[in-house]
Amino acid sequence: MDKRVVIHLNWGLVGCALALFLIGVGNLYSASATRIEEGLAMSDFYQKQLIWGGAGALCMLLAACFDFRKLRNMAWVFYLGSLLLLILVPVMGKTVYGAKRWLSLGFMSIQPSEIAKIAALVLAARLLSQDGAALGWKNFCKVVLVALVPCALIILQPDLGTTMLILLILGGMILFHGVKGYVLKTCLLAAPCAAVLMWFVGMHDYQRQRILSFLNPGDDPRGSGYHILQSRIAIGSGEIWGKGFGEGTQSQLRFLPERHSDFAVAVFGEEWGFVGCVALVSLFCLFLLTIFSTAAQSKDRFGSTLAVGVFFYFFWQIFINMGMVIGIMPVVGVPLPFISYGGSATLVNFTLLGIVLSVSIRRFMFKS
Repeated sequence: MDKRVVIHLNWGLVGCALALFLIGVGNLYSASATRIEEGLAMSDFYQKQLIWGGAGALCMLLAACFDFRKLRNMAWVFYLGSLLLLILVPVMGKTVYGAKRWLSLGFMSIQPSEIAKIAALVLAARLLSQDGAALGWKNFCKVVLVALVPCALIILQPDLGTTMLILLILGGMILFHGVKGYVLKTCLLAAPCAAVLMWFVGMHDYQRQRILSFLNPGDDPRGSGYHILQSRIAIGSGEIWGKGFGEGTQSQLRFLPERHSDFAVAVFGEEWGFVGCVALVSLFCLFLLTIFSTAAQSKDRFGSTLAVGVFFYFFWQIFINMGMVIGIMPVVGVPLPFISYGGSATLVNFTLLGIVLSVSIRRFMFKS
């Protein structure tokens, strides 16, 4: 390894990421416990997450050592490869909870939609960095098409959360780069029409029901509104200081669903209360600020755009998941980075951080 990588490594970003990951592992340890009549039963989610985290840290280190500028030439190959994996999902995919989103490799399963997020982000960064001027219709449509093709394949799985996330990431990158005024005005006018079309054509009945339940979860407290109501109860019962580590009743008595993944932060809120949640949000804000500062300080246009894409990747997941857990957004199955359990997601999270570290390091190692 080049010594300059260690010298110029953004240790603040690494520290924030590792702190969030360790908090997530501790939270999963608590969420893995289930109180039964004979005592306490434990699942192995936190142990698996530690293994994934170790692999993810290695991916982060390799990505940090890799010159991010080489990704510009690899963008199309990476993107087309991710599309091929998405095409294979309906044919060879593994069904979990009624959705076919995973490909089994025997010793592990991967979620191609997670790879597609990175691929779309890298290709969009390449297209956006080719011209410093605000986007007109031609270049705007190119970038939008980069998002729409994988989204069309992902929504068939079905996975509305990932579809929405890819669109939001690329939308943030486009706005950061800049668009012509007439393009922006047209998109704002077309957005309501696109939302109506999505409601009637692009969504399944259960997905529409989730949105209706979000508006009034009390209409079906034992069905579609159950997740939101139990999550609110868990967070509210934590009050100011929380019940203490491992003392959450909503999770350990199995009232709280998906406590290892989508609703992991509800477990944290019940045990650590309002003060703990404020501390966690503050740590996420510092984490995001460190990524954005890398984008702002980079002299390489491609590197800056890449870092912005990673910023929006994490920002939207944090915003949507926390909003979903406290009931201000519908349940769409978006995990909280480093806190929720997930193998593919953990690898992707650390790999993207490695790319940001590569951008940050090469501000000092090379002249742009």
